[in-house]
Amino acid sequence: MEKASGRESIDPSTLEPGLENSGLEVMEEGRNPEGTKKTEVEELSFKEYLGPPPLLRRNLQPFIKARDFWERHARLFKKIMLGLLCVAYAAYFLAACILDFQRALALFVITCLVIFILVSHFLKKFFGKNLTRYLKPFRNPHLRRWMKWGFSGLSVVGLILWLALDTAQRPEQLISFAGICMFILILFVCSKHHSAVSWRTVFWGLGLQFVFGIVVIRTDPGFKAFQWLGEQIQIFLNYTVAGSSFVFGEELIQNVFAFQSLPIILFFGCVMSILYYLGLVQWVIQKITWVLQITMGTTATETLAVAGNIFVGMTDAPLLIRPYLADMTLSEIHAVMTGGFATIAGTVLGAFISFGIDASSLISASVMAAPCALALSKLVYPEVEESKFNSKEGVKLHRGKEKNILEAASNGATDAIALVANVAGNLIAFLAVLAFINATLSWLGELVNIHGLTFQVICSYVLRPMVFMMGVEWADCPVVAEIVGIKFFINEFVAYQQLSQYKNRRLSGIEEWMEGEKQWISVRAEIITTFALCGFANLSSIGITLGGLTSIAPQRKSDFSKVVVRALFTGACVSLISACMAGILYVPRGAETDCLSFLNTSFVNRTYETYMCCRELFQRFYLKHLEKEHLNGPCTSLNGTNLPSFSGPWEDKEFSAMALTNCCELYTNAVCA
Repeated sequence: MEKASGRESIDPSTLEPGLENSGLEVMEEGRNPEGTKKTEVEELSFKEYLGPPPLLRRNLQPFIKARDFWERHARLFKKIMLGLLCVAYAAYFLAACILDFQRALALFVITCLVIFILVSHFLKKFFGKNLTRYLKPFRNPHLRRWMKWGFSGLSVVGLILWLALDTAQRPEQLISFAGICMFILILFVCSKHHSAVSWRTVFWGLGLQFVFGIVVIRTDPGFKAFQWLGEQIQIFLNYTVAGSSFVFGEELIQNVFAFQSLPIILFFGCVMSILYYLGLVQWVIQKITWVLQITMGTTATETLAVAGNIFVGMTDAPLLIRPYLADMTLSEIHAVMTGGFATIAGTVLGAFISFGIDASSLISASVMAAPCALALSKLVYPEVEESKFNSKEGVKLHRGKEKNILEAASNGATDAIALVANVAGNLIAFLAVLAFINATLSWLGELVNIHGLTFQVICSYVLRPMVFMMGVEWADCPVVAEIVGIKFFINEFVAYQQLSQYKNRRLSGIEEWMEGEKQWISVRAEIITTFALCGFANLSSIGITLGGLTSIAPQRKSDFSKVVVRALFTGACVSLISACMAGILYVPRGAETDCLSFLNTSFVNRTYETYMCCRELFQRFYLKHLEKEHLNGPCTSLNGTNLPSFSGPWEDKEFSAMALTNCCELYTNAVCA
């Protein structure tokens, strides 16, 4: 080191490589560029700028070289690690499938789904332009017109042939088809602009709903897939017990509704928030939106909101299109509202499943409602304005604002608290109001000697014809009409709870009729009712929808109020048409119980199978009894001296008499006297 004029000079060779040629002046240690004394902070910053001492730098050379080597080959190392992970997962996947494929079925489905997503992304990225070029000939207007008319003709002929062949075995399905025609006619009469209806949108929406229903309800792979999915969701929701039992205790979660079902909303809200943070919900919504938009010809914003309603609530779905809501036409706003009224949120879906409602039917109903909601919305309120969103480009969806997955989970659970409080408060208020209304109606009825007059009884009479047109047997119509009335005038939570009570009675094996009142409904009626209740279309939802949309676009408040009642009516009809679809497509699944083998065993408990087999045995005994009376005059009853005799498959069976005795111990019937 050289010293000149009291100043210590710095050898440029001791600086970081490249610093000596950077054009920066090397300042005197302890002084800033102005020559004044540097502060302690400036002194530290200057020393950090100069880098470590030469000896330490020489010791760090191997690490610096390793870092530089990693930075130069980072992409290669990432590919190698990703390849090793893929090989390890493939080995694990094959081992799981070989050891027990049934046990690894969930892993197999998830793996196939991920592979499908990756392959579709790869094809779109590398071959998207080529595929678009190959499809250019189909853009010819004359060819498209011929294809449209040809496809429409084939669809009509196929529908007629299918109805003729399929309903030949089950004529009651024609009633459900007539119900669809009736609801469409009613909606067309109520249309805002009859001449502007886009029938392409209407028929494509109903067609997509019908095709999806065939896949889910009729085909074995589709039915088993959704049944499996429902079972997995039920297993997944059972994990809620781990948290709720720790907080509330085992006894409360087993016996009290609030601690049994409402915590599921918290758990499901947390999971949905995590999936939204990861981008999975947005990806699925965009794919559904793409399919609906290119087939039905609807705009991007309204289609996105309706597709989003499958997963989120009617006040959350409009948030997906928040920047565009202020510029949407009245028809598009009507479609957004209809989608909210016609579907249920994913968070409350878990609560309904916890009631014992069939999970696969709930999932199917929610998905099938999306295309039908768009179709009927454009039937009731056709587009007559020029939309700003006619472009085929989709609306971009962004991930949540959370910084990490833990924040997303916490925010999801916190946000669900408000929903739980809303559900609990509404249940308390509406059930109390319903009890008051029933007490008032009962008092008014007794004044004119009409006993037992309630809100449910009025609904069972007023809505009975409509329910019958959905395909419900006439004997079950009063009960189903009562439940549908509760859904529309109270809310769907109370209605699904009522439906679960009827289902539990059926499964418990109690008698179908007790003191002149029907205790349960058939499986077919349960499925149709499940579809009919799947939606937020009730009077209380009007205020919720107006409040949510007004908070996003307050300048459109008058427009929202103008179309909300029409949208509520349309959303209710969407659920009813979905129920008609279920009535057309439903067929009994599974092998029927072999009553001969079942009653040949020792049965002591009441079950649905026990009741059905005992009822058949009573009928066979009664028919044989009538036959003997017709031929030989009066004969002895079961308590007589002669052994009872039976017709049909129970004839000449030694165990028939013992089976009849066992059935009489469980159920009351005239033949047991």
